[in-house]
This record gives sequence, C-alpha cells and structure tokens, in this order.
Amino acid sequence: MKSLQQRHTFGLPASSNDLVCIHSLSDAHDFVEHHNNAPFYLLGQGSNTAFIEDYEGTVVEMALKGITVSEDDSQYTLNVAAGESWHQLVIWCLQHNIRGFENLALIPGTVGAAPIQNIGAYGVEIERFIQSVQYIDYANNQFCHIARKDCAFGYRDSIFKKKLWHKVMIVGVTFSLPKSWRPVVTYGELATLNAPSAQDIFNKVVAVRQAKLPDPKILGNAGSFFKNPIISRTALHLLQQRFSQMPYYEMDLHNVKIPAGWLIEQLGFKGQQEGDIRCHPKQALVLTNLGEGTGTQLLTLARKIKQAVEQQFNIALEHEVQLIGAKGTVLL
Repeated sequence: MKSLQQRHTFGLPASSNDLVCIHSLSDAHDFVEHHNNAPFYLLGQGSNTAFIEDYEGTVVEMALKGITVSEDDSQYTLNVAAGESWHQLVIWCLQHNIRGFENLALIPGTVGAAPIQNIGAYGVEIERFIQSVQYIDYANNQFCHIARKDCAFGYRDSIFKKKLWHKVMIVGVTFSLPKSWRPVVTYGELATLNAPSAQDIFNKVVAVRQAKLPDPKILGNAGSFFKNPIISRTALHLLQQRFSQMPYYEMDLHNVKIPAGWLIEQLGFKGQQEGDIRCHPKQALVLTNLGEGTGTQLLTLARKIKQAVEQQFNIALEHEVQLIGAKGTVLL
C-alpha cells in the first residue's frame, strides 16, 4: 500500500494499492495502454481531493512539466503541461509581462485541473483564456484536442466533469491572453483599487486570500469545500422575506449566486468541530484538519452542514472537493 496522506492537502490518513507518476507523454500512453482496465484515480496536487479512506486502486499523479509561449500583434499563446503549478504559472506570466491571470492568484492545484473545475475568482473564470485542452482518450489511447467552445464550461463545471469524466487524461492546456489588457476589479475587495496594474491586483488577491484562507501546508484543507449555489430570482425574493440581509451576486436575468459561506455562518457552524475536523473560524466555507482528522469525521461534519442549510434555506449545497472512498467518488 502507498500512503496518500502527504499527497492531498487535507492530510487525512489513507493509502492506495499503487502509485504511478506521469512525467512524459510516453508515460501517459504507457499507463493508458497497460493499466486502464484496473481502477485508478488521476491526481494533480491533491488540493481539491480528500481521500476519506483507503483507495482500492492506483493513484496516478500528473507530473508533466513545460511552458512554451508564442505571440503575435494581438495576443500571447501559452502551451502549458498539465502538471505545472497553477499559481506558479500566474507568477511566471507576470514576470514575462503577460497579464490576465492575476485575479486567479494563489488558487491551489495544477494547470490540468484548471479546465476541469473552470477555476475562477474575483470576477474571472479561466474559460475566457482557454483556447484548447489536450488529452489522451482512455478508450483508444489517442492524443486529442478539444476547443474551448466544445468544453461545456459553466460555474465550476465543464465537459471533463460530465461527459468526459474518467474517460480522458488531460496532459496540457493552450491559453490565449490578449495584449489589450483591462483590469477586472469589480468583485469584492478589488473594488478598492484605483487604476491598478496587474501586479497590484495579484498582490491584493494574494493578501486577501492569505488573510481569509488557511495555508494547507500548515492546516490541512482543500479550500472552499462547497460551491456557491445558484438559485432563481424567484427563490431569492422568497428568501429575502425571511433573510433581508442575504447577499447575492448577479448571474443572468433569471439566476443569482448566493455565498455558501454566508449560509453556513448564519447557522453557527463557524468553529464547530467533529473530532479533529473543524469549520474554519474565519471562513465558514473552509473545513480544516486540525491534525488527527479522519475521513469519517469530515463526512459527518460536511453532511451536518449540508442538511442544516437545506432545512433552513431550502438550498442544496454541492461539495466542490472530490471525496474519494475505497471504490472512487463518494457523495454527501
């Protein structure tokens, strides 16, 4: 058995039957050819995964590295390997005067995970920059490209979480970043910035995230545990009759987004514990491992929160973190 405790940021005690690292495209093709029929789980930096018990299969760690850039008069085109650190890519781009990713600073995880989640923060989602995604199809071991328009991007969602879930191995992403840059500072604390540079935005995002979110290297966690739910305006108006201070963000003509952290905080979960798993005192959306937490404790607290929110607000929370049990994905 291979220990997984240091390979996911929650740091829960768990193991897998085997562990394979993908360092090259030939490694990827070789794995698909020889191991595809046995159960496996593809892992990046483990920042959006919690192994809640021993996994009865092989964990495949994506370690492909490489960044290449080309440019024309209007844009930069980046080809980035799936195993690159997302935050380090943001830093690399700023160092090379390539702007656009700065709102997405300090989001943990790999580049390969970015399109799966359609990562986003402070008014920017990664889909706006994706040109295509490269992957290996498990069915035929073929190297393929999929264009952005075919990725079915949505809020923390994509084709890779639905139609292509567990059917492909993402090995690279191509991004297009326009040279005609405009700052996006309409969201949250960024609205206080006056004519900021990309570096100013990066610095502010890092400062805010560090103030609100615990460092997983110090306190085990996987960032936001739940997605911010999207509800209809009709549902919002009904809720506002009971909760006049309920915050929301505009989505479209028919829907709004509600901060899940606010819902959880209203129910008094901040600081609550289940064994060594705690709802973070500074940010209710984050569940943390105080050191000796277990998968059972995490499931128990998460389910309590989900049930309480549904009972009080009639809103069904979805967990953003992938929960992996003995046979694979576990739902709350």
